[in-house]
Amino acid sequence: FGGLYFVNQMLETKGIDIKDKTIAVSGFGNVAWGAVTKATEMGAKVVTISGPDGYVYDPNGISGEKIDYMLELRASGNDIVEPYAEKYGVKFFAGKRPWEQKVDIALPCATQNELNEEDARRLVENGVICVGEISNMGCTPEAIDTFIHHRIMYGPGKAVNAGGVATSGLEMTQNAMHLNWTAAEVDEKLHQIMSAIHAQCVKYGTEKDGYINYMKGANIAGFMKVAHAM
Repeated sequence: FGGLYFVNQMLETKGIDIKDKTIAVSGFGNVAWGAVTKATEMGAKVVTISGPDGYVYDPNGISGEKIDYMLELRASGNDIVEPYAEKYGVKFFAGKRPWEQKVDIALPCATQNELNEEDARRLVENGVICVGEISNMGCTPEAIDTFIHHRIMYGPGKAVNAGGVATSGLEMTQNAMHLNWTAAEVDEKLHQIMSAIHAQCVKYGTEKDGYINYMKGANIAGFMKVAHAM
């Protein structure tokens, strides 16, 4: 959820509404489930999920019972997504990754280095406007360079997916203080945390031409936090 809050802020900074945007998501586990769920709540349309066997392309969008079916797929232990294509009558691309599809937003949610330079070039050629790493180091260094060179909004995992660690911190706080926050309270705190991280990235990453280099901003913000603490 935090990843989508961050990506949404990236878009809002440039006056872009996430509603009705098409999104490519990789993976189909907990992280992908969270990304698909929150993106759909925000009014976007997620058109891909993937597994080790390939990816499915659902032009109608993955929502409602289809999101619930993602949990069934994961619980089956088979680690494949092809059954989704069979169940809902959509295309399955064996052995391929979803970055070849024309989408507005790309969200790697599966593994490290899952989006390489060739994938990045294809996304840029297809007009992608934003890439957010929700997996740890989902993009290769060459892919990142490609996005930054073409002035595409690119959010590194160290900022975009910080919500996972942040929420674990909130859980530890509740345990230590013998508190019990509601889901809504935790979500509100997560919103505040992601907003603060985004603000720091913008502060340190905005370049002279107005482009926000989130990689640079996140690195400097991280350094400054440690430096100030010391």
